[in-house]
Amino acid sequence: MAGNHLIDGYLAGLARRLPADAVDELADGLTETYLRYRSDGLEPDPAARAAIAEFGDADLVLTAFVRQAPGRRAAWALLFGGPVVGGCWAATLVVERAWTWPVPEWLAPAIGGTLLVAVAMLVLAATGRRSYRRTRLAAGAGLVVIGLDGAVLAAMAFIAPPFVWPLALAVPASLARLTLTARVMPRLLRD
Repeated sequence: MAGNHLIDGYLAGLARRLPADAVDELADGLTETYLRYRSDGLEPDPAARAAIAEFGDADLVLTAFVRQAPGRRAAWALLFGGPVVGGCWAATLVVERAWTWPVPEWLAPAIGGTLLVAVAMLVLAATGRRSYRRTRLAAGAGLVVIGLDGAVLAAMAFIAPPFVWPLALAVPASLARLTLTARVMPRLLRD
């Protein structure tokens, strides 16, 4: 770091709201900008103020990072894809008359409640504009989505219902969502 109290304070404010690697990247760029202003002949505090002004208000920097957060992007993707996959499964269950299947009465409300919690987490992660931490909710929701897709695919394999046309859409849709969500999970869990 440049060692200037203004820059240190600016970065400390961002460190409370952004991941450490993002702050480290900002610190490198801010220090280089500060040193450039110093080499142009500015005194330490005016050089620090100029460097900070060039980078922008801390809230604007935070908003830009939140907008590009992997959790936010993943949450939007899952929110947009969810109704398509859910619609395929709903059509399958209706055509198969799933209400006649011998399953415990508590299962449907449990699955529905779990799904609602995941959707709420995704909405919070996708709509956050000022909190990078909030975008991390997408990781938990992603794990729930993987679990639900895995459970429904396992149930279909176990039950082995007769083939109906919506099943030909539902299974590949769940497999695709499960695969894509699993691929992004390491980044979501690390971020």
